[in-house]
Formats: sequence, structure tokens, C-alpha cells
Amino acid sequence: MAYFPSSTKAQKAINSLKSAGINEAQLDRVGRFGSRYNDQYNNPIANQANTITGLSIYSSDINPLVKTDTRALLGADPSVGGVGLNDYGVAGNEGFLVTVVTTEDNISKARKIIEANDGQI
Repeated sequence: MAYFPSSTKAQKAINSLKSAGINEAQLDRVGRFGSRYNDQYNNPIANQANTITGLSIYSSDINPLVKTDTRALLGADPSVGGVGLNDYGVAGNEGFLVTVVTTEDNISKARKIIEANDGQI
């Protein structure tokens, strides 16, 4: 298991792992809250980011009509507005988790690839 500072670096590591013959690698978003990442609603480039919390903590899948109290609390999180954000982060201060399953003889190779892409094991 390795944590990455960005999805771009994590995906680059996965691509390198697969090129090296290590095919069992998966990328997941790690967060404090029980919300899941949803590209359809959280893509600001395609003008599909419906909420400020959807952009910062990937919570756009929370129904705005049903869970207004949850959305208000998520909006107050320091990661949304940046106020009080000093040393504030998620597990390992990295929001993207790459899980690799491989044999013992590939561990060293996988570690080098992960670390070359700024991953923390």
C-alpha cells in the first residue's frame, strides 16, 4: 500500500508497475468522510462541479435535498475553505492510495517504481 499526493502521480506509478509486469495495482481516493469520488459531478473542467465540497472532498454524491445537515458540516471542514489548513490532511497527508499485490521477487521493483513517483509506502 502506498500513498500519493496526486491522482496523476498515482496513475503514473500504476502505469509503470503494469509496464514492469506487476498487473495487480489499484487506485483509490482516501478521505475522512464516507463519500465516494464521482467524476460526473466533480469535474470542474467540464462544468460539472455542483458543490464546493464536491471539488475539495469529493462529496457531490450526497443528495442536497435529503442530507442538508451533512452537507453543511462538510462545507465547514478546513479543507474546503482553507482556513486553519496548516498540517491538516488525510491519512498520511496523501489522498490517493495505490494497493499493489505481487510476489516477493517483485517487491523491490515495485518499491522503486512507487518511490520514483513520489509515493510513500
